[in-house]
Amino acid sequence: MRFLITGGAGFLGSHLTDALLERGDEVTILDVASDLKVRHHLPHPRFRFVRDSILNREILDGLISWCDVVYHLAAVVGVEHYVGDPYQVLNVNVNGTQNVLTTAFKAHKKVVFSSSSEVYGRSAVVPFREDGDRVLGSTQIDRWCYSTSKAVGEHFCFAYQRLGLPVVVLRYFNVYGPRLDTMDVGRVVTIFLGQLMRGVPLTVIGTGEQTRCFTYVEDATRATVAAGVKKEAIGKIINVGSDEEVSVKQLAILMNRLFGSTSPVSFVSQESVYGPSYEDIPRRVPDIRRMRETLGVTPKVRLEEGLKLTIEWFRKNGQLR
Repeated sequence: MRFLITGGAGFLGSHLTDALLERGDEVTILDVASDLKVRHHLPHPRFRFVRDSILNREILDGLISWCDVVYHLAAVVGVEHYVGDPYQVLNVNVNGTQNVLTTAFKAHKKVVFSSSSEVYGRSAVVPFREDGDRVLGSTQIDRWCYSTSKAVGEHFCFAYQRLGLPVVVLRYFNVYGPRLDTMDVGRVVTIFLGQLMRGVPLTVIGTGEQTRCFTYVEDATRATVAAGVKKEAIGKIINVGSDEEVSVKQLAILMNRLFGSTSPVSFVSQESVYGPSYEDIPRRVPDIRRMRETLGVTPKVRLEEGLKLTIEWFRKNGQLR
């Protein structure tokens, strides 16, 4: 098959590229980012890297007409962007997604849309089910712009589905692993990794009792591939995650032990890190029955094993920017 991956030079996109090429498929990546994470594939005869934006409709027309399936991963992500540049988050994530869907609709090509557990907001009904309610804070709190942008993208997906476009929506829960993005910002795993590698205290926001479920990238990739090739997934929202719940404080202690570090864990206020335009979520746990039943994927890599593999990779390869 022929696959187009928007945002394919990023963390998840690079692993998806590995998996699709290993299957024997043809892969084209469209991304504004550097090719660093996919540079090992540049000589591959079934791989092509196009450095451009999903805001460029002319480029999209040509690439989407070529492919069989579009994996739409391109987005502005990271808490530092939610609170630092909400306009860019909304512009790329909403208008760029609309560009992809409009073009795919004209060519009648299946789209797998990369959404997020952020869509659930601060819902207290755990585990999060795909048909559950969303609970968000005020629109004056920039932290919610990313959640809103992804939800709007999902609405566009299902609006186009009603017109005949085959779509799948995947809501990812804290994916981590080798080739993670820039350390010290964004994901809590990369923040802790950066602090461990620099030998400074691990900073936990708030009490550290807030919980998350972390998904090793190999498991997330298997689910993503399945969403693109299985007809049963069309028209569905599917959580992609693990049901192994851990507090952020426990995560810090575990990573400290696995790294062989004696760095202390310090607790800081969220306002001192992100300013007043951020609200944390106390508990985030997915219901993953659809991932198991529809995609045929069950998480295989436990958190401790996945963190060992991630730490080992970063020690060997350093940081990819």
